[in-house]
Amino acid sequence: MNLFRALLTVSGFTLLSRVTGLARETLIARAFGASQYTDAFYVAFRIPNLLRRISAEGAFSQAFVPILAEFKNQQGHDATKALVDATSTVLAWALAVLSVIGVVGASGVVFVVASGLAREGHAYQLAVTMTRIMFPYIIFISLTSLASGVLNTYRNFSLPAFAPVLLNVSFIVSALFLAPRLQTPVYALAWAVIIGGVLQFAVQLPGLKKIDMVPRIGLNPLHALAHRGVKRVLAKMVPAMFAVSVAQISLIINTNIASHIGPGAVSWINYADRLMEFPTALLGVALGTILLPSLSKAHVDADSHEYSSLLDWGLRVTFLLAAPSAIALFFFAQPLTAVLFNYGKFDGTAVVMVSRALAAYGVGLVGLILIKILAPGFYAKQDIKTPVKIGIGVLVVTQLCNYAFVPVFAHAGLTLSVGLGACVNALLLFIGLRKRGIYTPSSGWLKFFVQLLGACLVLAGVMRWLAISFDWVGMHTQPVSRMVLLGACLVLFAALYFGMLWLMGFKYAYFKRRVK
Repeated sequence: MNLFRALLTVSGFTLLSRVTGLARETLIARAFGASQYTDAFYVAFRIPNLLRRISAEGAFSQAFVPILAEFKNQQGHDATKALVDATSTVLAWALAVLSVIGVVGASGVVFVVASGLAREGHAYQLAVTMTRIMFPYIIFISLTSLASGVLNTYRNFSLPAFAPVLLNVSFIVSALFLAPRLQTPVYALAWAVIIGGVLQFAVQLPGLKKIDMVPRIGLNPLHALAHRGVKRVLAKMVPAMFAVSVAQISLIINTNIASHIGPGAVSWINYADRLMEFPTALLGVALGTILLPSLSKAHVDADSHEYSSLLDWGLRVTFLLAAPSAIALFFFAQPLTAVLFNYGKFDGTAVVMVSRALAAYGVGLVGLILIKILAPGFYAKQDIKTPVKIGIGVLVVTQLCNYAFVPVFAHAGLTLSVGLGACVNALLLFIGLRKRGIYTPSSGWLKFFVQLLGACLVLAGVMRWLAISFDWVGMHTQPVSRMVLLGACLVLFAALYFGMLWLMGFKYAYFKRRVK
């Protein structure tokens, strides 16, 4: 398998997902602006998302994929299918119970996540109602995560990467056609989440059927719980849940702090999140997705050289593509925000506020992406405790940064703290891999960094000049011209960056990487 081709496939579908996601956010911004309605929705949507990342998508994939790869490579099809069936049974039943608890206790959950909304009675009630509507989403999206883990292990990366597009399509259709028909239009967004969750799981069923891995959810979760593979997955999930929880606890704290900053602050950060997640998904998530199964196989085969070589390849690709992305977020934050969101009720003030948060994310973007590459270096070896310990320390660092930065930079201080915390996290993960002899850098890194630095300095200068040369907010009356101008700038940036690297003798052939 050609890793770079697999990366392009996953990144291509991820790009489609992010483009439709931006279309979704643009529609929401145009219809609701940055208001109590969007604050309520984003708080409510964050709750099932947090639980999804903690109990299913994040912790589950970290624990499940390496063990699934071991079963596939060592025990054959029947044993692997039995593991998938038993795991899906336990997962579905556990999350069904959790959903019932969440629906019943929605009011208390919203208060914990965003107590500042309690001052605004209407927004608080909206958030509670939408939380109740969306809580069952964790069942469908968790089964989607299981299906994605299976398909990725069998090196079918296309369907899992495409699935999120359907959630965005659900949002777009609901915002355009359902919202105008509801007495409370914002509720359409909550129903879009449920519909999107079902669609994301359903679209992967043909791929699972092709490899005879469609999960059978049994009626006896206790019997499934006795499966030895499930016991191993759960044993790994406990520290994995703790590891993912650390990041999500930080997110909850930040959401709570933002809810006290003032109306719109939660939404400003959310819009910045959407733009920040564009490069983290295209690079970090995509690379992590294709690396974890290959790393797991190298671990099962006891091929330490291949293991280190895969990490080295992933790190070089990350620096190559993450560095210019970070520069773009920092120097080109306002043009990006204005072109994508400055329509309807999303005014110039909102553009300024979102761009401040986005520029702060740019400071730590490389760290945010590196984590997605370095952490699988531990997960593939079924070592989840090390990232947990590091995560706890980073949580403390992030909140200390909040204490220092929020009084000075307000909501942008929160995103700056997240980015700096991620850089500390990535550094500690790297040190851990080096000390244990898991990763040994190949030759040529110094030359690579010199070439990268030269190209980045030129790129930063040109970006800064173009950012201040046009009135990006004032051009809101010419949306098509503004969008064309942004597109032309991005093409110029890409040509300039890769052209400078080529002039300095950079060899792109290194990134054509194959695995067995």
